[in-house]
Amino acid sequence: MRRTAALGAAGTLVTGALLAGAISATPASAGDKHQRGSAEARGVAIAAARAAKKGINWQACPADWGLKPPIQCGYVTVPLDYARPNGRTIKVAVDRAVSTGSKKERQGALVYNPGGPGGSGMKFPARITTKSALWAKTAKAYDFVGFDPRGVGHSAPISCMDPQEFVKAPKADPVPGSEADKLAQRKLAKEYADGCAERSGDLLPYMTTKNTVRDLDVIRAGLGEKKLNYLGVSYGTYLGAVYGTLFPGHVRRMLVDSVVNPARENIWYQANLDQDVAFETRWGDWKKWVAKNDATYHIGDTPEKVQAAWEKLRATAKKNPISGVVGPAELTGFFQNAPYYDSMWAPVAEVWSAYVSGNTKPLVENAGPNLLDLAGNKSAENGNAVYTAVECNDTKWPTSWQKWDRDNTRIHQQAPFMTWSNAWMNLPCATWPVKQQRPVEVRTGKGLPSVLIVQSTRDAATPYDGAVELHHRFKGSRLITERDAGSHGVTGQVNPCINDRVDAYFLEGKTDAKDVTCAPHATPQPSKSTAKAAAKGASDLPGVAW
Repeated sequence: MRRTAALGAAGTLVTGALLAGAISATPASAGDKHQRGSAEARGVAIAAARAAKKGINWQACPADWGLKPPIQCGYVTVPLDYARPNGRTIKVAVDRAVSTGSKKERQGALVYNPGGPGGSGMKFPARITTKSALWAKTAKAYDFVGFDPRGVGHSAPISCMDPQEFVKAPKADPVPGSEADKLAQRKLAKEYADGCAERSGDLLPYMTTKNTVRDLDVIRAGLGEKKLNYLGVSYGTYLGAVYGTLFPGHVRRMLVDSVVNPARENIWYQANLDQDVAFETRWGDWKKWVAKNDATYHIGDTPEKVQAAWEKLRATAKKNPISGVVGPAELTGFFQNAPYYDSMWAPVAEVWSAYVSGNTKPLVENAGPNLLDLAGNKSAENGNAVYTAVECNDTKWPTSWQKWDRDNTRIHQQAPFMTWSNAWMNLPCATWPVKQQRPVEVRTGKGLPSVLIVQSTRDAATPYDGAVELHHRFKGSRLITERDAGSHGVTGQVNPCINDRVDAYFLEGKTDAKDVTCAPHATPQPSKSTAKAAAKGASDLPGVAW
C-alpha cells in the first residue's frame, strides 16, 4: 500500500571545551541499557566529536536535487555501525536556509523530520525561501535544516525491489476473499522481505530508529550546535522521543507534532492496528463533509450514500480496473489522502466527482502509476523500503500468521477502509531476515527541558492517545490539543491558538503554565476548480506513513 509523503550559520569549528563537553555529555541516557556505557554510546561521542571538528562544507545543492538557491547542501559522515565508529561510514545529506533575522536575533539551527520512516526533510528549508507566513517569525531566529535520514534519498539509499515493478498496477485487492488470496499476499510479503536482504543486506541491520537518532546527534555536532533545536512530525515525533531519552542533556527546544505512541508495547504491531481504527473514524468525518457538500460533488447527500458510492467504485474497479491500472488497492492508496490531511479533502472529492460525471482521467492520473516517472518511482520504492526496514528492525514482530489473521480479521470488521492494506504493508516483518531489536523505553532523563507536544484529537495516522502517553513520559512537557480536528501535521494548519504558541516556544522558550485546548482550525471549503490539484498528492505535506 502506498502511503503518500508529506510534506544556519556555517558549520564552524568548535572550541576544545565544547568538543570535550560533547563527548562527555553524549552517554546521558535516562538509564536505557541500549545507550548508557554501551559501545554505541561511545561511538556516538566519537562521531559527534569528529563532526564538530570538521563542520559541514555547505555548497550549492546539486541541480538534480531540486533545491534552489539560496538553499545550501552538504553531508555529515556517520558510522554505519555505532559500535564500530572506526569502521565503515556513510554520508547523511543535509540542507539549510539561513535565518532571516539579525545576528542578534539568531538562536541557531532548527532541524526537522517530517515522518516516515522513509520521509525526507530536505524540503523544510524552503519554508524560509518561499516565505511561509506560518514560519516567518521562527525563521528570523533559526536556520532551517533538513536531512535525508540514513537509507533515504541521498543518504546511502536502500532498496527492496525494482522501482518499476514496485509501482506496477493494478495490485491485488487488499481485502482477501479467500484463503488463497491470503496465501498469495503472504508469499508477496516474504518475497519482499527477502528482496530487502538481497538488495540492501549490508545496510539493512543498521536501519533503526536508534541509529537515526544517533545520526541526528552527529548532525547537531556538525552544525556547531551544543544543543539541538528540533521539530518532528508524525514518525519524526518518535525520533524526538527517542532522542530526548538517549540525549536529554543535548536538547534545547523540541516540538513534536502528531505523536506516535512511544510505549514499547505499541511499537510497531499494535500501532498499526490502532491506526486502522483511527483511519476509519477520520474516513467517516470526510464522508460527512462530502455529503454536506453534495451540491458541489454530486456523490451522495448522506454519509451512507457516500459510503455506498465508495463501495460501488471499489467493486467496479475490482471487476474491471479503471483504464487497466486502478483497482481497489490503488483506490485505497489515493483516497487515504483525505483522512490523512484536511487540505486533501476537496482535491480527493473533486477527482471522485469528475469520475462520477464520466471523466476518469483525473482518477487514473492520481491513483494510477506513472511508469515514465523514473525518479519518482525510485523515490517511492526507496521510501517504502526504509519504512519497512526501520519498523521491522526496531522491535520483535509476531511470527504467527494465525495471530496476524485473527487480529486483522477482527479489526477489519469495524475498520474496513484500510485494515488489510496496512496488514500486507507490514507483513514482511513476520519473516524478516535481520535480527529484530527491542524499542527504547522512552522516559525523562537528566537535563531534558520542557518539550512542546501538539496533537489533534481525531488524527488518523497518529491517534491522540500517543500524545497523552508521551506527555506522561516526558515530565515537564506541555500538551496543546486541537479538539474536534484531525489533520495530520497540526503546526502546518492556520490556527492562531496553536501558531502563536509555537512561535513563543521557539523564540522565547515559553510554554503555558498548564496544558491548552484549542478550537479546531477552519473546515476545508469545497472546490471544483481544477481536478489536477490532487495530482501532486500530499507530497508537500508534513508526515509520511506515521
